[in-house]
Amino acid sequence: MEYKMTIAGLERKLPLCPINEKLYIGAFIMFGDTELTEACAVELLKKAPDFDVLVTAESKGIPLVCSMARLSGKGKYVLARKSVKLYMKDVVSCVVKSITTAADQVLYLDGSDAEYLKGKKVLIVDDVISTGASLLAIEKLVEMSGGNIVGKMAVLAEGDAIGRDDIIVLADLPLFHPDGTPM
Repeated sequence: MEYKMTIAGLERKLPLCPINEKLYIGAFIMFGDTELTEACAVELLKKAPDFDVLVTAESKGIPLVCSMARLSGKGKYVLARKSVKLYMKDVVSCVVKSITTAADQVLYLDGSDAEYLKGKKVLIVDDVISTGASLLAIEKLVEMSGGNIVGKMAVLAEGDAIGRDDIIVLADLPLFHPDGTPM
């Protein structure tokens, strides 16, 4: 089953994937789709508030913020990692529970990235916001680092995130019944 939708002026078919026996989601995957990634970056930047730095969580938001950083001329972005790497020092962390992962995860910022965020106007970006759990964890990391959140953006809002007025999105993505019909 697939759900056809237009995102940033481009038509895409999203495979429907079961979360449980009563709930399916449309899998929005930008990895490898440079045309879609670039189009979404352009459209999000048109709606973005003034910012100094972009922050996203590993991993699906990476190509998007990379394109946004390049197109905006900001150059640098900050990544909240899902594991601590050997080079990371003075790590800042926060626990997150996401609809697309089975267990709790922890997001981490390298201490130098946390220091870089201090006093900066931070724009949080993700591919899809659903329950808002990952977004909340990133917000906490930015606040713990002394950054000033000026906005939250995503390509798509899904489930609980649809209709939120604190998130800028390009389109809404419904949740689905097992037969593929939108809820």
